[in-house]
Amino acid sequence: MATSSEVFSQFDISEHEKDKLVGEVIRYILFKTEQSSGCPIKRDELTLLITSKGYRQRNLPAFVINEAKSKLSSIFGYEMRELQRSRPSAANPGRASQSQQSVSDAKSYIITSQLPADIYRKFVEDKSLSHMTGLTFVVVGIIHLGGGKMTEENLWHHLRRLGLNENEENDPNFGNAKLALEALVQQRYLQREKVNGPDGNTIYYELAERALDADVYDKIKEYVTQIVQKDVTSMEAD
Repeated sequence: MATSSEVFSQFDISEHEKDKLVGEVIRYILFKTEQSSGCPIKRDELTLLITSKGYRQRNLPAFVINEAKSKLSSIFGYEMRELQRSRPSAANPGRASQSQQSVSDAKSYIITSQLPADIYRKFVEDKSLSHMTGLTFVVVGIIHLGGGKMTEENLWHHLRRLGLNENEENDPNFGNAKLALEALVQQRYLQREKVNGPDGNTIYYELAERALDADVYDKIKEYVTQIVQKDVTSMEAD
């Protein structure tokens, strides 16, 4: 297997040019992640960042992105992870319209901290965003209990019971409730699908890549199991 230096030697650019491109990709990833509240960054965006500078070497973007990935880990303590956009399941009849099936399975990336959880919470975690973390956890948990997929109507039924109404536009924590839920779609915790059926269009929400990530999914299952066990214990005590 060729080393990084051997691969780099194939490109007709200087070490300084390479370092500059890697730095620009890293800055773009960090700033875009902050500005978009953690929404995945498409590989095409990073490729364009390189080719727009006039570089046309075929494998250069992949090389620069891999170098940026390595430096994000060694210098900034972030793991740059690739998301492969999943297809909505075909559990329901009818032809999907405005479905994410029509979206190209383009590669995208997110960055996650490699710090231990206790250190991250103490020194890095933004407490002002804890309400969105809580909403994410609750919504993913509800859909998990629903088998990984449920209708929009059913999801809002459960959220209303918890005090969040889909018609609320000035919630003290979330502002526009519908936009708060949409943010989870953009961040790829959920995917939304509109299905045409005999009774009209029905919108479904399904767990997406980030919610199905092993770390997140295992924490959800552990928490749900604890709640169920507490409920069973309480019922037995009564």
